[in-house]
Amino acid sequence: MTKDDYYSILGVAKTASKDDIKKVYKQLAKKYHPDVTKEKGSEEKFKEISEAYAVLSDDQKRAQYNQFGHATFEQQFSQEDIFRNFNFDVFRDMGFGGFDNIFDMFFGGQHARRDRGSDIQLNIKLSFEEAAFGAVKEVDVERLEKCEGCNGSGAHEGKVTVCKTCKGQGQVRRVGKSMFGMITQIVSCGECNGRGKKVLDPCKRCRGQGFLRGMKTVKVTIPAGVDNGMQIRLEGEGDHGEGGGGDVYLVVHVLPHEKLTREGYDLFLDIEVPFSTLVLGGKVEVPTVKGSATVKIPPGTQSHAVFRLKGEGIKKLRGFGMGDQFVQVVVKVPKRLSKKQERLLHEFDQEQS
Repeated sequence: MTKDDYYSILGVAKTASKDDIKKVYKQLAKKYHPDVTKEKGSEEKFKEISEAYAVLSDDQKRAQYNQFGHATFEQQFSQEDIFRNFNFDVFRDMGFGGFDNIFDMFFGGQHARRDRGSDIQLNIKLSFEEAAFGAVKEVDVERLEKCEGCNGSGAHEGKVTVCKTCKGQGQVRRVGKSMFGMITQIVSCGECNGRGKKVLDPCKRCRGQGFLRGMKTVKVTIPAGVDNGMQIRLEGEGDHGEGGGGDVYLVVHVLPHEKLTREGYDLFLDIEVPFSTLVLGGKVEVPTVKGSATVKIPPGTQSHAVFRLKGEGIKKLRGFGMGDQFVQVVVKVPKRLSKKQERLLHEFDQEQS
């Protein structure tokens, strides 16, 4: 089933400011938060409005959402991508507690979140052609990896004991008051740092951490059509943790083309054409990302006229079809003329008048 547009979910216009979006979200959150209402479907509705707010309150995500649309945005972003950099303190402002219990609602448990390794963000430079056609690149990732000496346990010979405070759960229950009544939070155990176990004799190689920093070269398949600012997710290639590896996010930086300019999936080119060709008509060879193409100039074409080369643009990312190339012809004015050319132009000018 196709989800509703994020603007529709919050009931705001596409031109709404961040303050207006935050104000509307707070009103809806107070209505649908599971700590306030047990009405059927309220938790799903709360997740839905929170997802919409997470995207529209982030300038970069909102710009990408506006450019590529709902379906394409969801293909590129996982649930954790959407909530990355989200300011969960907004819940504390409303008396709902903070990050831990809300994160549990979306991702199924604070203990699993803590055990997973951290994500890593890197930059990757691509040539104009690599972004247009796709490529296979290699990226060096510096990350935390399991210590071979203790297999990630942090303990010499793997000797650990169950934490007495949380009884191996890695979590403890905490009850507090809010403006809406009593709220129960499940938070990380401070005694074992959420691990549920304690190390008796720390591994000397990693000093009880269980992980050491290393370097790995990762092959990356660049999809055709990526553009500046987009992110490519490498699942599980980030820092390793007890619950698995985090992700690597490659931020794309595309080098400019010598002649072509890109806007979305369309390409643009300005090219100078002799006055005689515009007047009499003719053919002009122009560069494209694929090589070259011929533009037919009709007689009497005015300077700055634009011609469309259908399908000569960029392949649409995770979609069908190609963008177009738009060629603007500009009259080429010679800096020097021969005596004969000057005489002919004067004669032409006199006939025009």
